[in-house]
Amino acid sequence: MAEMAGRVRGHVAEGLTFLKWVLYACAIGILVGLVAVAFFYGIDWSTQLREHNPRICVLLPVVGFSIVLIYRICGMEKDRGTNLVLMAVREAEPLKLRTAPLIFLSTILTHLAGGSAGREGAALQLGGSLGAYVGRKIGLDAKDGRMMVMCGMAGAFSALFGTPLTAAVFAMEVVSVGVMYYAAIVPCLVSACVGLLVARQFGLHEELGYDVAQVPELEPVSMVQVAVLGILCALVSILFCKVMHAAPKLYAKVFPGTLLRAAAGGVFVLLLTILVGAQTYNGAGEAVIRRMIGGETIPEAFLLKILFTALTLGAGFRGGEIVPVLFTGCAFGTLAGPMLGLPHAFSGALGMAAVFCGATNCPLSSILLSYELFGGKGLPLYALCVGVSYMLSGYYGLYGEQKIVYSKFKTEWIDTKVK
Repeated sequence: MAEMAGRVRGHVAEGLTFLKWVLYACAIGILVGLVAVAFFYGIDWSTQLREHNPRICVLLPVVGFSIVLIYRICGMEKDRGTNLVLMAVREAEPLKLRTAPLIFLSTILTHLAGGSAGREGAALQLGGSLGAYVGRKIGLDAKDGRMMVMCGMAGAFSALFGTPLTAAVFAMEVVSVGVMYYAAIVPCLVSACVGLLVARQFGLHEELGYDVAQVPELEPVSMVQVAVLGILCALVSILFCKVMHAAPKLYAKVFPGTLLRAAAGGVFVLLLTILVGAQTYNGAGEAVIRRMIGGETIPEAFLLKILFTALTLGAGFRGGEIVPVLFTGCAFGTLAGPMLGLPHAFSGALGMAAVFCGATNCPLSSILLSYELFGGKGLPLYALCVGVSYMLSGYYGLYGEQKIVYSKFKTEWIDTKVK
């Protein structure tokens, strides 16, 4: 009887824990969903204002200087962005609430002036810092606090990008590649779904995804074509990561002062924009991605997007890296895929998923991203391309605090940080 009573008490405790986390995740999903909607409209407003007034780009040096100055005044000049969020999950590193308004304002300013940056990476910081703050306020311990950070990440990413499955798994997968916090799967999924529902209440993501009509059948020839493209995308992802990591170091060597560095970066992006003669590479570039999926090929686009993004974020501007990664992958895929005999739009979609995987080291998230953005048709081919890119991209990555726990080539524990 005592043993049975113990089991009953155990099941009751598990049920209460489940209910507790469902309620917590719903609350976090609503909170970060509302903030993400405001963030979305802020980015959208700034982008439209710049597109209607292209000369706003002349403010790039002033905006860069202002962003770094604001962070300095708030005591956050050495803020490590998404890397700090990863440490908050893995090592319970404290996240300050001020991270949220700072990344909110600075990313909008970056887009307004024409810096090359995304918003989904910024959403991870928004959601993570809000989740950490709520966790502290309700008295959660370090372990449960990590779960709240992941819920915040998933909810904000989903509300902003419209991909709940990708958001939930990415929040668990990106921290330590090879080891996932499966205890967080229900809270992250609930938060991601609630975040998306909140976003839809405000008219976001009613038309999600890209039209990829022509998808080849799963055959030996298509498998070889896709695998070769995956190899090439792995190389592109390595290039993206190396340039992104090299840019701040080069800036620091030439411009020791952070304020001068940010202003100089604004000048460089402005001059490059003038040389290009268009604002194709300013902002996130989602409209250009749709043009490329729709049939346009821009041979130099993937290299220029890498350069624009490195010059922007390396100088101290704020924003995410994920949409620039997707832009780079799409541009390269639409260039290289047709040369291999693959359909144009399908090549762009493969490139987006594979370069995203190589840069983030998140194969499961990349496969789910393929499904949510491009539909289920051809999913095995997407998975193959993603898998090849994951394996051959080595131990490079966007986030220096990300850990690769298991080797990509052997079934052994390596526990190393990305390069």
